[in-house]
Amino acid sequence: MAFVLVLAFDTATPAVTAALHDGERVLAESTTVDARRHGELLAPAVQEVLRACGAALDEVTAVVAGSGPGPYTGLRVGLVTAQALATALGVPAYGVCTLDAVAYGSGLSEPFVVATDARRKEVFWARYADSRTRLSGPAVDLPGELPAGLPLVGAGARLYAGILGEERIVAGAPEYPSAGALAALAAERLAAGAELPAPLPIYLRRPDARVPGAPKRVTA
Repeated sequence: MAFVLVLAFDTATPAVTAALHDGERVLAESTTVDARRHGELLAPAVQEVLRACGAALDEVTAVVAGSGPGPYTGLRVGLVTAQALATALGVPAYGVCTLDAVAYGSGLSEPFVVATDARRKEVFWARYADSRTRLSGPAVDLPGELPAGLPLVGAGARLYAGILGEERIVAGAPEYPSAGALAALAAERLAAGAELPAPLPIYLRRPDARVPGAPKRVTA
């Protein structure tokens, strides 16, 4: 079997998470929850998982990044890093929906919904048949517009538990994506012959920051 060392990371949520995977199992993983320091935390997280495995960056054979949806700035940190590393190393780079990583990490075998915080009192969400199969989404909506009656997973669901119903929140399920789950899901899909997309952002609305318009004309 050819040597495989997949570097995976996600910055689409407040969790900055990185992991190494050998095609069969997670070798090392690092996760820090801090919504304001994605740019500062990602490189040290990558260095930490490499050091934990005694591996060098040039041994990486593929890069996988969470492609969102997520807030513009944090999401771009991971995707730009994935593209830059893949180009420098001469290896393929893939994108996996961040909500898929949360779903995969849940391990659920029944229908459910994943929801992450989209700010502006909204959530990014998708509906799943099980932990591997997305049925609809991703989408962005008000919490009250999510499908009714299904179990809920993710920090967005917990944030709006008062609206959605505390009893629907799956106990022990992940609130944020795990890079280990991201890497394992990507490895599983690649082994099955699936074609994974490039690490491009899933944007569901315009960024908060905008270029200022022309100043108003002041007339006498």
